[in-house]
Amino acid sequence: MPNADRSWHPIAKRLWDSLKTSGQADFYQDSDWALAFSLCEDLSYYKKAGKRSGQMLQTIYSAFERLLVAEGDRRRVRVELHEPEPEVQSAAVLAIADYRQDLGLA
Repeated sequence: MPNADRSWHPIAKRLWDSLKTSGQADFYQDSDWALAFSLCEDLSYYKKAGKRSGQMLQTIYSAFERLLVAEGDRRRVRVELHEPEPEVQSAAVLAIADYRQDLGLA
């Protein structure tokens, strides 16, 4: 996935950067990233325009819905993202590490 275009509006840059670190990014394919890039380009153009069209903004937002960008969009299609659970070492692994330390092997 490319970096945000430096000429983009700050809001489009922030949205692009947030997509790269969001949970749904793990499921995006190359075509999803290409669509998201194009949409951020369109959003930037819209935000920089002197006269703004409500229809254009609605069209851009509708396209972002297809990428499940917002939580409400994910809920609508019953996709729920969870934070990864912290890795917990088993008691056996911890006991072996303690024994190694006691024996001076660690």
